Amino acid sequence: MELKRHVDLPGLLARKSFFLFGPRGVGKTFLARKQLGGEAIFFDLLNSNTFITLSANPSDLEDMAQGQITEPDGHVWIVIDEIQKLPALLDEAHRLIENRQWRFLLTGSSSRKLGRQGVNLLAGRAWNQHLYPLTWKEIPDFNLIRHLRYGGLPAVHLSREPWEELQAYMTNYITQEIQLEGLVRKIPQFSKFLRAAALSNGQVLNFDKLGRDYALPPSTIREYYFILQETFIGAMLEPWHKSRKRKAVSAAKFYFFDTGVLTAINGIRTLERGSDAFGNCFETWLINEIKACISYQRLHLPLHYWRTRTGYEVDLVVGDDVAIEIKSTRKVSREDRKGLMALQEEGIVRKFFLVSEDKTALFQDGVYCLHWSDFLRKLWAGEVIYP
Repeated sequence: MELKRHVDLPGLLARKSFFLFGPRGVGKTFLARKQLGGEAIFFDLLNSNTFITLSANPSDLEDMAQGQITEPDGHVWIVIDEIQKLPALLDEAHRLIENRQWRFLLTGSSSRKLGRQGVNLLAGRAWNQHLYPLTWKEIPDFNLIRHLRYGGLPAVHLSREPWEELQAYMTNYITQEIQLEGLVRKIPQFSKFLRAAALSNGQVLNFDKLGRDYALPPSTIREYYFILQETFIGAMLEPWHKSRKRKAVSAAKFYFFDTGVLTAINGIRTLERGSDAFGNCFETWLINEIKACISYQRLHLPLHYWRTRTGYEVDLVVGDDVAIEIKSTRKVSREDRKGLMALQEEGIVRKFFLVSEDKTALFQDGVYCLHWSDFLRKLWAGEVIYP
């Protein structure tokens, strides 16, 4: 099956050098080779010979690339795959961007080893682009139940045995990204935390309570969440604090990047409509879909959630303009709009959406109530969020 990704790497490199970040398995290497195979010079740091040569002398990068240039007067695009394996190459990339005007695509599945100094070194010289699992926009004949259950990792989506692929993915993530990279010393303890994080997906986080529940120090819980973020397995969603009439909570939420990975960690083999697990996956999927759309359209808008001390809540606030509540119900009610209606009273956000499985499109109480498929069509068409 041909899957057309929504990221245009030649179009990006025509503008600037880029970091292409994303978790293992989203298809960074495949996409780079497919879209740039005939135009770019590739250095794969998972190749032991390439890694050994460049780690011994990073400055050899220029000569190795020069030897592969076939059109001296043409543009030079260089792909360095898994740049976190050898952060010293960032200095060389910086120099070659400045002195030779070469363009770089630097892929990575972890930002931890790059370190603040390395990333800041290229600030302004290389922009960031994230690659996400397959989105609704990229999947022909999209099947909601299957996607919520197995997620959007390309290898999983295309497999006849997606559950097996997900089990292998989790094993490889813990082995290759966590253990071999030395990100934590106690793998059993991290595995225990990973299950706790999956059970807490989409909930307001309390590190002290999680520490008590799972017999781990709160500082360890906090550090492990940083690791999940730095390996792009998930991201924090911070609270929106601009409301004046109602005081908002101050703790963040955490969402995994893929519902298949989330269900695999939780050991969920089936998803039943109406269950808490289904609702959690539905919310997680739509939030990630919105994040991907914003990223691919390079809108650079912050995402938050809003929750008051008295219990009003809105799942997503995009910038200060758009509020989105997500419900997996097949029949929405006024109760489902309560959080959005409370946020309207603040007089800041301009557009309000309730996204659900209800097929009846409505505009009530200042809220657009849309079926998720109608919402996504409008989202990707630029009719929901815009600069």
